[in-house]
Amino acid sequence: MNGTPATGTDGTASHGAGEAAPHGPGSHGDGNARETDRPGPRGDGGSGETDRYGPGPHGDGGARDALTAEVLRNALVVAAEEASIVVVRSAYSTFIVEGSDASAAILDAGGRLVAQSMATTLMNSMALKVALPELLADIPAATMRPGDVFVLNDAYRGGVHTNDLLVYRPVFVEGVPAYFTATMIHVSDLGGLSAGGMAPLATDIFLEGLQLPPVRLATERGVEATVEAILRANSRTPDKVMGDVRALIAGTAVAAARVEALVAEYGPAGLAGRIDDYLDYTETRTRTALAALPAGRYEASYPIDDDGIDPGTPHTVRVAVVLEPGAGVVLDFDGTGPQVPAAINSSSSQSLAAAVFAVRCFLDPSIAMNDGCLRAIEVRLPPGSLLNACSPYPCGGRFVPVYAAMEAIFQALSDAMPDRAIAASGILQPFSIAAVRAPYWIHLSYDFGGVGARQGKDGPDSTGVHFGIGRNSVPQAEPVETRCPLIVESVETVPDSGGPGRHRGGLGSRTVIRFLADAHVTTRGDRLRNAPPGRSGGLPGRVGGFYRRHPDGSLERLGSKVNNALFVAGEAFVIETTGGGGIGSPYDRPLDEIEADLRTGRVTARGALTDYGVAVRADGTVMREEE
Repeated sequence: MNGTPATGTDGTASHGAGEAAPHGPGSHGDGNARETDRPGPRGDGGSGETDRYGPGPHGDGGARDALTAEVLRNALVVAAEEASIVVVRSAYSTFIVEGSDASAAILDAGGRLVAQSMATTLMNSMALKVALPELLADIPAATMRPGDVFVLNDAYRGGVHTNDLLVYRPVFVEGVPAYFTATMIHVSDLGGLSAGGMAPLATDIFLEGLQLPPVRLATERGVEATVEAILRANSRTPDKVMGDVRALIAGTAVAAARVEALVAEYGPAGLAGRIDDYLDYTETRTRTALAALPAGRYEASYPIDDDGIDPGTPHTVRVAVVLEPGAGVVLDFDGTGPQVPAAINSSSSQSLAAAVFAVRCFLDPSIAMNDGCLRAIEVRLPPGSLLNACSPYPCGGRFVPVYAAMEAIFQALSDAMPDRAIAASGILQPFSIAAVRAPYWIHLSYDFGGVGARQGKDGPDSTGVHFGIGRNSVPQAEPVETRCPLIVESVETVPDSGGPGRHRGGLGSRTVIRFLADAHVTTRGDRLRNAPPGRSGGLPGRVGGFYRRHPDGSLERLGSKVNNALFVAGEAFVIETTGGGGIGSPYDRPLDEIEADLRTGRVTARGALTDYGVAVRADGTVMREEE
């Protein structure tokens, strides 16, 4: 199978996936190799059957040679990367401009993911891959014309959630669409319960904002006036949205020009053949890497704090990871909790992304992320579950079940390979701040939690295990203060928040934002009640939370999922993220490492005594309690 949708013998849908080789948490699952000491992660209808995204035939790769594959890979990645840069530099939304939250990819007309930009992570590239066949089902390639551009955001047809627009441009070769360039960003606002598209208390998709089936967004003459009118009528910030949309269109044009140049250089058949070889080469590397992992069946689960609607109802994601020599890997999520009328469900593309990313974190980070990799990884997502929601269940809070799925896979593979284990992590805590009334301003952001300790290494501080963001970052304070009536008073790590252990979990962070005008705050957090556990005697990370700081300095804890909480001028919003779990007994941590933690402020004297049994003498030296 070449990664295009097909029907398996059991009647379930199948999709192909990517490539990899041996490593472990410490590699980036997004397919873009980096020199780093950070841990791996950054990286439809209710028929009752399980959707499968999985392997095609076991080819031998067929690559003409590794060098040719690498040259072509970089040419295609650069084309996609240039597109994402154009989007970032052309967009109007602060979150895009300052956070670089833009993605781009190149696909072929068969729906295969050929390349993605360095900025693109699996959350976005999987959406762009899964949604393209849906676009072609509604708008056949034979009806497309040069200059046409298309858009959709339907979460049940490959999309993410309502604010994430997926934009495609066909690239014509000998008169027919042979490739598609694609871009994607979270636009500033498309309606819904709260500005910015958060809607943490949505009970159906209609409360999350405007839904767009596949439609023609633009022609060679420009943006379709009817589509622009619909987008403007459904946004609190229409000018910003249309600025973002035009940036997305521009990005696809740049990538298309680069693909056309490659067609001219290699010839239509030459480029197509080299891409086939490149994807086969990726598949071969992935299968070789998977074959090096210990065969067996490994099961794990991870809980979700709450759904924001009924705090007492438990929700759990379960996975069985099956590794068989020569057969790739199967990730089966049977037993995962059912979809709920609350914003903690995920669309299938996002769950697919989480599963692929988590596996790739145990493989060679130099393996490219493309359709060749996906052929070796089969993901089974039960329809109607938290990981494969059906209409009208909301999908905006997808990161909550997706992170639980990722964590379950990490723990299953850590059981399989204890020498490469990673403890559970704190995750990102998204929030939005918006004007109470028109004219609207919106600040959409998130802070990162601490990463769980790795076997042999402490967890990185406040980086989060985030496959969905890639290179984008927390926006800098100054541009946010310039655009919004607020002051970022402080951003700092939280001492003692990393889970104690022989190897300590990464620290969480604390950000304080003081308001100069009344504002609505919306939050969508998790792992703020159930602390990320440690492993092998390591202790959990310290949980964070969202808080209101009153003018007298007192703190009021908010729920993890609140919608449009009113803050008045002079009050402050405090975001504290959760630390990662530790590995190994804290009493086995060497004194010199505890001394270093004390010097850098990662651990306090009280924390050293309470968590590690180490006292600080008057002269600053340390000793074990029993000494």
